[in-house]
Amino acid sequence: MLDLKANPKRRAKGSVIESSLDKGRGYVATLLVQDGTLHMGDIVLAGTFHGRIKAMFNERGQKITEVRPGEPCSILGLNGAPQAGDEFNVLPTEQEAREIANKREQLQREQSIRTKKHIGLEEIGRRLAIGDFKELNIIIKADVDGSVEALKDSLIKLSTENIQVNVIHGAVGAISDSDVMLAAASDAVIIGFNVRPTGTARKMAEQEEVDIRIYSIIYDAINELKDAMAGMLAPEVKEEVTATLEVLQTFHISKVGTIAGCIVREGKIKRGNKVRVIRDGIVIKTVELASLKHVKDDIKEAGVNTECGLSLKAYDDLKEGDILESFEEIEVAKTL
Repeated sequence: MLDLKANPKRRAKGSVIESSLDKGRGYVATLLVQDGTLHMGDIVLAGTFHGRIKAMFNERGQKITEVRPGEPCSILGLNGAPQAGDEFNVLPTEQEAREIANKREQLQREQSIRTKKHIGLEEIGRRLAIGDFKELNIIIKADVDGSVEALKDSLIKLSTENIQVNVIHGAVGAISDSDVMLAAASDAVIIGFNVRPTGTARKMAEQEEVDIRIYSIIYDAINELKDAMAGMLAPEVKEEVTATLEVLQTFHISKVGTIAGCIVREGKIKRGNKVRVIRDGIVIKTVELASLKHVKDDIKEAGVNTECGLSLKAYDDLKEGDILESFEEIEVAKTL
Protein backbone atom coordinates (compact mmCIF):
# COMPACT_ATOMS: atom_id res chain seq x y z
CA MET A 1 0.00 0.00 0.00
CA LEU A 2 2.87 2.39 0.77
CA ASP A 3 4.76 1.26 -2.38
CA LEU A 4 8.05 0.96 -0.45
CA LYS A 5 11.16 0.36 -2.56
CA ALA A 6 14.74 -0.60 -1.74
CA ASN A 7 17.97 -1.28 -3.65
CA PRO A 8 19.24 -4.81 -2.85
CA LYS A 9 22.62 -4.15 -4.54
CA ARG A 10 23.88 -1.47 -2.13
CA ARG A 11 25.50 -1.85 1.32
CA ALA A 12 22.89 -2.68 3.94
CA LYS A 13 21.40 -0.27 6.46
CA GLY A 14 18.47 -0.52 8.85
CA SER A 15 17.44 -0.49 12.52
CA VAL A 16 18.30 -2.39 15.69
CA ILE A 17 15.19 -4.11 17.10
CA GLU A 18 16.72 -5.68 20.22
CA SER A 19 20.09 -6.66 21.67
CA SER A 20 21.16 -9.02 24.44
CA LEU A 21 24.10 -10.86 26.00
CA ASP A 22 23.52 -14.52 25.19
CA LYS A 23 24.98 -17.32 27.28
CA GLY A 24 28.06 -18.73 25.56
CA ARG A 25 27.59 -16.74 22.31
CA GLY A 26 28.32 -13.17 23.37
CA TYR A 27 26.41 -10.10 22.21
CA VAL A 28 23.44 -10.82 19.93
CA ALA A 29 21.77 -7.99 17.96
CA THR A 30 18.41 -8.40 16.21
CA LEU A 31 18.30 -6.20 13.08
CA LEU A 32 15.73 -5.19 10.46
CA VAL A 33 17.30 -4.52 7.06
CA GLN A 34 15.56 -1.52 5.43
CA ASP A 35 17.80 -1.04 2.38
CA GLY A 36 20.56 -3.05 0.67
CA THR A 37 21.58 -6.64 1.36
CA LEU A 38 23.39 -7.77 4.53
CA HIS A 39 26.05 -10.45 3.91
CA MET A 40 28.01 -12.80 6.15
CA GLY A 41 31.36 -11.19 7.06
CA ASP A 42 30.12 -7.58 6.60
CA ILE A 43 31.47 -4.94 9.00
CA VAL A 44 28.52 -3.44 10.89
CA LEU A 45 28.38 -0.15 12.80
CA ALA A 46 25.41 0.21 15.19
CA GLY A 47 25.33 3.14 17.61
CA THR A 48 28.64 3.18 19.50
CA PHE A 49 29.44 -0.48 18.73
CA HIS A 50 30.93 -2.24 15.72
CA GLY A 51 32.18 -5.65 14.56
CA ARG A 52 32.41 -8.16 11.76
CA ILE A 53 29.43 -10.52 11.37
CA LYS A 54 30.50 -14.01 12.55
CA ALA A 55 27.07 -15.67 12.23
CA MET A 56 23.59 -14.77 11.01
CA PHE A 57 20.25 -16.36 11.91
CA ASN A 58 16.71 -15.89 10.61
CA GLU A 59 13.56 -15.62 12.77
CA ARG A 60 13.48 -19.43 13.14
CA GLY A 61 17.06 -19.62 14.45
CA GLN A 62 18.39 -21.13 11.20
CA LYS A 63 21.83 -20.08 9.90
CA ILE A 64 21.74 -17.83 6.81
CA THR A 65 24.36 -16.07 4.67
CA GLU A 66 22.46 -12.98 3.48
CA VAL A 67 19.47 -10.83 4.39
CA ARG A 68 17.53 -8.79 1.83
CA PRO A 69 15.50 -5.57 2.37
CA GLY A 70 12.50 -5.89 4.69
CA GLU A 71 13.83 -9.05 6.39
CA PRO A 72 14.86 -9.44 10.07
CA CYS A 73 17.90 -11.34 11.37
CA SER A 74 20.05 -11.89 14.45
CA ILE A 75 23.82 -11.40 14.17
CA LEU A 76 26.86 -12.27 16.28
CA GLY A 77 30.12 -10.32 16.23
CA LEU A 78 29.43 -6.86 17.67
CA ASN A 79 31.63 -5.71 20.57
CA GLY A 80 28.64 -4.54 22.61
CA ALA A 81 24.86 -4.33 22.81
CA PRO A 82 23.43 -1.37 20.82
CA GLN A 83 20.21 0.26 21.99
CA ALA A 84 16.88 -0.66 20.43
CA GLY A 85 16.08 1.94 17.75
CA ASP A 86 19.72 2.65 16.81
CA GLU A 87 20.46 2.71 13.09
CA PHE A 88 23.04 0.31 11.69
CA ASN A 89 25.22 0.68 8.59
CA VAL A 90 27.65 -1.59 6.74
CA LEU A 91 31.07 0.03 6.27
CA PRO A 92 33.91 -0.97 3.90
CA THR A 93 36.69 -1.28 6.54
CA GLU A 94 36.89 -2.18 10.22
CA GLN A 95 39.19 0.78 10.89
CA GLU A 96 36.57 3.24 9.64
CA ALA A 97 33.88 1.58 11.77
CA ARG A 98 36.11 1.72 14.86
CA GLU A 99 36.92 5.42 14.35
CA ILE A 100 33.24 6.39 13.93
CA ALA A 101 32.22 4.28 16.97
CA ASN A 102 34.92 5.96 19.12
CA LYS A 103 33.80 9.45 17.98
CA ARG A 104 30.16 8.62 18.77
CA GLU A 105 31.12 7.33 22.21
CA GLN A 106 33.10 10.50 22.93
CA LEU A 107 30.19 12.72 21.78
CA GLN A 108 27.76 10.69 23.90
CA ARG A 109 29.98 11.13 26.96
CA GLU A 110 30.31 14.89 26.38
CA GLN A 111 26.55 15.21 25.86
CA SER A 112 25.77 13.38 29.11
CA ILE A 113 28.13 15.71 31.01
CA ARG A 114 26.60 18.84 29.43
CA THR A 115 23.01 17.73 30.05
CA LYS A 116 23.67 16.83 33.68
CA LYS A 117 21.45 19.05 35.79
CA HIS A 118 23.43 21.40 38.02
CA ILE A 119 21.90 22.85 41.17
CA GLY A 120 20.97 26.54 40.92
CA LEU A 121 20.01 29.01 43.65
CA GLU A 122 16.28 28.37 43.14
CA GLU A 123 16.80 24.60 43.43
CA ILE A 124 18.90 25.02 46.59
CA GLY A 125 16.16 27.23 48.08
CA ARG A 126 13.47 24.66 47.22
CA ARG A 127 15.46 21.81 48.78
CA LEU A 128 16.14 23.82 51.95
CA ALA A 129 12.42 24.62 52.19
CA ILE A 130 11.51 20.93 51.88
CA GLY A 131 14.13 20.09 54.50
CA ASP A 132 14.56 16.37 53.88
CA PHE A 133 15.34 16.29 50.14
CA LYS A 134 17.31 13.22 49.05
CA GLU A 135 18.71 11.78 45.83
CA LEU A 136 18.73 8.08 44.97
CA ASN A 137 21.32 7.12 42.35
CA ILE A 138 20.80 3.82 40.51
CA ILE A 139 22.88 1.68 38.13
CA ILE A 140 20.88 -0.80 36.00
CA LYS A 141 22.31 -3.98 34.44
CA ALA A 142 20.06 -6.44 32.57
CA ASP A 143 20.17 -9.38 30.17
CA VAL A 144 18.52 -7.52 27.24
CA ASP A 145 18.45 -3.86 26.21
CA GLY A 146 14.64 -3.72 26.30
CA SER A 147 14.67 -4.53 30.02
CA VAL A 148 17.24 -1.76 30.69
CA GLU A 149 15.04 0.82 28.97
CA ALA A 150 11.84 -0.42 30.68
CA LEU A 151 13.44 -0.32 34.14
CA LYS A 152 15.03 3.08 33.50
CA ASP A 153 11.71 4.66 32.48
CA SER A 154 9.77 3.03 35.32
CA LEU A 155 12.24 3.98 38.08
CA ILE A 156 12.69 7.60 36.97
CA LYS A 157 8.88 8.04 37.15
CA LEU A 158 9.03 7.17 40.87
CA SER A 159 10.70 10.54 41.64
CA THR A 160 8.80 12.70 44.14
CA GLU A 161 9.26 16.19 45.60
CA ASN A 162 11.33 14.74 48.43
CA ILE A 163 13.29 12.06 46.58
CA GLN A 164 14.88 12.40 43.12
CA VAL A 165 15.66 9.08 41.37
CA ASN A 166 18.66 9.29 39.00
CA VAL A 167 19.67 6.43 36.68
CA ILE A 168 23.36 7.22 36.19
CA HIS A 169 24.20 4.16 34.07
CA GLY A 170 22.33 1.38 32.29
CA ALA A 171 23.80 -1.42 30.15
CA VAL A 172 23.50 -5.07 29.09
CA GLY A 173 25.64 -7.78 30.73
CA ALA A 174 26.82 -9.14 34.08
CA ILE A 175 27.51 -6.74 36.98
CA SER A 176 31.23 -5.96 36.67
CA ASP A 177 33.99 -4.40 38.79
CA SER A 178 33.61 -1.06 36.95
CA ASP A 179 29.88 -0.97 37.87
CA VAL A 180 30.75 -1.43 41.56
CA MET A 181 33.47 1.27 41.35
CA LEU A 182 30.99 3.69 39.74
CA ALA A 183 28.38 2.86 42.41
CA ALA A 184 30.92 3.43 45.21
CA ALA A 185 32.00 6.78 43.71
CA SER A 186 28.42 8.04 43.23
CA ASP A 187 26.72 6.43 46.27
CA ALA A 188 24.48 4.40 43.94
CA VAL A 189 22.50 1.19 44.30
CA ILE A 190 23.05 -1.46 41.61
CA ILE A 191 19.91 -3.14 40.26
CA GLY A 192 20.45 -6.35 38.28
CA PHE A 193 17.66 -7.84 36.17
CA ASN A 194 18.27 -11.52 35.29
CA VAL A 195 22.04 -11.02 35.65
CA ARG A 196 24.52 -11.71 38.46
CA PRO A 197 27.71 -9.99 39.68
CA THR A 198 31.06 -11.56 38.82
CA GLY A 199 33.01 -13.10 41.71
CA THR A 200 35.44 -10.17 41.97
CA ALA A 201 32.57 -7.64 41.68
CA ARG A 202 30.71 -9.29 44.59
CA LYS A 203 33.80 -9.19 46.82
CA MET A 204 34.48 -5.58 45.84
CA ALA A 205 30.85 -4.69 46.62
CA GLU A 206 31.22 -6.20 50.10
CA GLN A 207 34.43 -4.21 50.69
CA GLU A 208 32.97 -0.94 49.38
CA GLU A 209 29.57 -1.63 51.06
CA VAL A 210 27.74 -1.23 47.73
CA ASP A 211 24.14 -2.52 47.73
CA ILE A 212 23.40 -4.93 44.85
CA ARG A 213 19.75 -5.95 44.35
CA ILE A 214 18.88 -8.78 41.94
CA TYR A 215 15.41 -9.19 40.39
CA SER A 216 13.72 -11.39 37.81
CA ILE A 217 10.39 -9.47 37.75
CA ILE A 218 10.34 -5.74 36.92
CA TYR A 219 7.38 -5.07 39.25
CA ASP A 220 9.36 -6.47 42.21
CA ALA A 221 12.13 -3.93 41.55
CA ILE A 222 9.62 -1.05 41.24
CA ASN A 223 7.67 -2.06 44.37
CA GLU A 224 10.77 -2.56 46.51
CA LEU A 225 12.15 0.81 45.43
CA LYS A 226 8.79 2.40 46.30
CA ASP A 227 8.97 0.76 49.74
CA ALA A 228 12.54 1.96 50.22
CA MET A 229 11.52 5.51 49.27
CA ALA A 230 8.62 5.32 51.72
CA GLY A 231 10.99 4.19 54.47
CA MET A 232 10.02 0.50 54.34
CA LEU A 233 13.56 -0.67 53.75
CA ALA A 234 13.21 -4.33 54.71
CA PRO A 235 11.33 -6.56 52.24
CA GLU A 236 8.96 -9.23 53.51
CA VAL A 237 11.19 -12.04 52.19
CA LYS A 238 14.95 -11.59 52.18
CA GLU A 239 17.25 -13.85 50.20
CA GLU A 240 20.52 -14.86 51.86
CA VAL A 241 23.18 -16.47 49.65
CA THR A 242 24.56 -19.48 51.50
CA ALA A 243 27.10 -20.93 49.03
CA THR A 244 28.71 -20.62 45.59
CA LEU A 245 29.59 -23.86 43.75
CA GLU A 246 31.34 -24.61 40.46
CA VAL A 247 30.26 -27.54 38.27
CA LEU A 248 33.36 -29.64 37.51
CA GLN A 249 31.70 -32.57 35.72
CA THR A 250 28.23 -33.80 34.79
CA PHE A 251 26.83 -37.35 34.64
CA HIS A 252 23.55 -38.51 33.16
CA ILE A 253 21.83 -41.39 34.97
CA SER A 254 18.66 -42.92 33.54
CA LYS A 255 15.50 -42.44 35.65
CA VAL A 256 17.40 -39.90 37.77
CA GLY A 257 18.59 -37.23 35.33
CA THR A 258 21.74 -35.13 35.35
CA ILE A 259 24.04 -35.31 38.37
CA ALA A 260 26.54 -32.45 38.74
CA GLY A 261 29.89 -33.05 40.39
CA CYS A 262 30.68 -29.75 42.13
CA ILE A 263 33.13 -28.08 44.46
CA VAL A 264 31.98 -25.53 47.05
CA ARG A 265 33.96 -22.31 46.43
CA GLU A 266 32.33 -20.17 49.11
CA GLY A 267 29.94 -20.68 52.03
CA LYS A 268 27.99 -23.80 52.95
CA ILE A 269 25.21 -25.47 50.92
CA LYS A 270 22.35 -27.18 52.78
CA ARG A 271 19.83 -29.73 51.55
CA GLY A 272 16.80 -27.40 51.85
CA ASN A 273 18.36 -24.55 49.84
CA LYS A 274 17.12 -23.25 46.51
CA VAL A 275 19.70 -22.99 43.70
CA ARG A 276 20.32 -20.52 40.87
CA VAL A 277 22.10 -21.79 37.74
CA ILE A 278 24.40 -19.04 36.41
CA ARG A 279 26.12 -19.24 33.01
CA ASP A 280 28.40 -16.39 31.84
CA GLY A 281 26.99 -14.09 34.53
CA ILE A 282 23.35 -14.61 33.47
CA VAL A 283 20.76 -16.45 35.57
CA ILE A 284 19.48 -19.42 33.54
CA LYS A 285 17.15 -21.06 36.08
CA THR A 286 16.12 -20.96 39.73
CA VAL A 287 15.14 -24.39 41.07
CA GLU A 288 14.97 -26.46 44.24
CA LEU A 289 17.74 -28.83 45.28
CA ALA A 290 16.64 -32.46 44.78
CA SER A 291 19.59 -34.33 46.35
CA LEU A 292 22.98 -33.67 47.92
CA LYS A 293 25.62 -36.40 48.19
CA HIS A 294 29.27 -36.93 49.08
CA VAL A 295 30.57 -39.96 47.14
CA LYS A 296 27.51 -42.29 47.61
CA ASP A 297 26.26 -41.01 50.95
CA ASP A 298 23.40 -38.52 51.37
CA ILE A 299 24.57 -35.48 53.33
CA LYS A 300 22.74 -32.54 54.94
CA GLU A 301 25.36 -29.90 54.08
CA ALA A 302 28.72 -29.32 52.39
CA GLY A 303 31.28 -26.65 53.36
CA VAL A 304 34.05 -24.72 51.58
CA ASN A 305 36.41 -26.72 49.27
CA THR A 306 34.21 -29.81 49.70
CA GLU A 307 33.40 -31.86 46.61
CA CYS A 308 29.80 -33.02 46.34
CA GLY A 309 27.26 -34.37 43.87
CA LEU A 310 23.84 -32.82 43.47
CA SER A 311 20.75 -32.94 41.29
CA LEU A 312 18.06 -30.32 40.72
CA LYS A 313 14.30 -30.84 40.63
CA ALA A 314 12.98 -31.14 37.04
CA TYR A 315 16.10 -29.52 35.54
CA ASP A 316 18.91 -31.31 33.70
CA ASP A 317 20.58 -28.61 31.56
CA LEU A 318 23.78 -28.38 33.61
CA LYS A 319 27.18 -27.92 31.96
CA GLU A 320 30.80 -27.92 33.10
CA GLY A 321 31.85 -24.45 34.26
CA ASP A 322 28.34 -23.42 35.39
CA ILE A 323 28.18 -21.54 38.69
CA LEU A 324 25.51 -22.63 41.18
CA GLU A 325 24.39 -20.19 43.85
CA SER A 326 22.43 -21.60 46.77
CA PHE A 327 20.25 -19.32 48.89
CA GLU A 328 17.71 -19.30 51.70
CA GLU A 329 14.56 -17.21 51.86
CA ILE A 330 14.25 -15.53 55.26
CA GLU A 331 11.06 -13.77 56.29
CA VAL A 332 11.70 -10.31 57.74
CA ALA A 333 9.05 -8.01 59.18
CA LYS A 334 8.78 -4.63 57.42
CA THR A 335 9.83 -1.62 59.48
CA LEU A 336 8.72 1.99 59.05
